[in-house]
Amino acid sequence: MNMQRIGSVVRKEVREFRRNRFVIGTMAVLPIVFLITPMLTIFKIPADASGPQVKAAVGTISLLLLIVPIALPPVIAAYSVVGERDQGTLEPVLTSPVTPSELLLGKAAAAFVPSVGMAYAIYFVVLISVRLGAAPVVNDVVWHPPQLVAQLLFIPLLALWAIWVGIGISTRASDVRVAQQLATLAGLPLLGLAALFSYQLVKPSVPLAVGLALALLVVDLVAYRVVSRLFDPERLVTGRHGRDTDQAEAAQAFNASTR
Repeated sequence: MNMQRIGSVVRKEVREFRRNRFVIGTMAVLPIVFLITPMLTIFKIPADASGPQVKAAVGTISLLLLIVPIALPPVIAAYSVVGERDQGTLEPVLTSPVTPSELLLGKAAAAFVPSVGMAYAIYFVVLISVRLGAAPVVNDVVWHPPQLVAQLLFIPLLALWAIWVGIGISTRASDVRVAQQLATLAGLPLLGLAALFSYQLVKPSVPLAVGLALALLVVDLVAYRVVSRLFDPERLVTGRHGRDTDQAEAAQAFNASTR
């Protein structure tokens, strides 16, 4: 595996994203949407608010922030195959010296870095804002070590899941928007796992946060193995596996011979 070729794929993908208005628009709007709502909620909580009220509000904010690494990566990753197939730029890439594994990792890295970077940036702004201006009772819950560890670990792991699903769907989909929507929906069930921690439905602790993160990591590894099997040249160009194409051609030949 050649890191230089992977880096070349990443740079190519970034150039493609910069020319895609939908991707740029989504990356510009998400920080505004996911910063304004938490800020308004946090600063409305009075200093004499009850514990359950504060935990419910902070849980909603934490879960809302975890939507960023689930909603943004599919916008980028789902475009990675079906978008290039539509533009006719996929076949030249596949005829280059880049191997399918290098192409897959390069496309995944190009979606991972901006998505996770933006999710962390939004979360850090929220943390600093809470420290400087929120009520002490809110500050105690948001800066609780298990809560911090969970958010920091869940963000990249949820983003990885969304990326693998987005790329996997992109290898079979025929429309970019459909691939993006399906990939986003596929990431939502994992929010249920994160909600256990965000709403403190289970007693929060650092070991529990690490344990849930390891469970997410296993899910990500399984998703990578599945997507890597889908990432063969024939499937990328036609949206079908080579064996499926042979069967389709055989069926067409049979139908023609019987006419």
